[in-house]
Amino acid sequence: MAYSGPALGTMDSPDNIQPVEIAVTYRFAQQHGWVVTAITGFLSAYFMEDARFRCCRKIHDLESGIHLWLCEIVGTMPVPRLVKRLQVDLPPSRVQFRPASDGVPARYLLDLPDQSET
Repeated sequence: MAYSGPALGTMDSPDNIQPVEIAVTYRFAQQHGWVVTAITGFLSAYFMEDARFRCCRKIHDLESGIHLWLCEIVGTMPVPRLVKRLQVDLPPSRVQFRPASDGVPARYLLDLPDQSET
């Protein structure tokens, strides 16, 4: 999904704002039906704690079943720390990281743990 530029003008200069996606797989959301609501609440409240973060919109891709939150951060914000804090409030999960490239935001995808991890 291509990112269409900064929606914020108050966080920082547009050059310093970076998009990032936080998502959950269909399998994870189906097995734990409440996690989509929990993640939405967590991300909606997180900007109150850290002004470098904003959740801009939530997307449910019907084809893949993925629930995705498109967020914006100031470049120095440690997103892995945010994801770790989020995981504390959720059932066991693993995170697949896709780095940003050519207009595609970095993505942190939460999924069910591998069978060997349980």
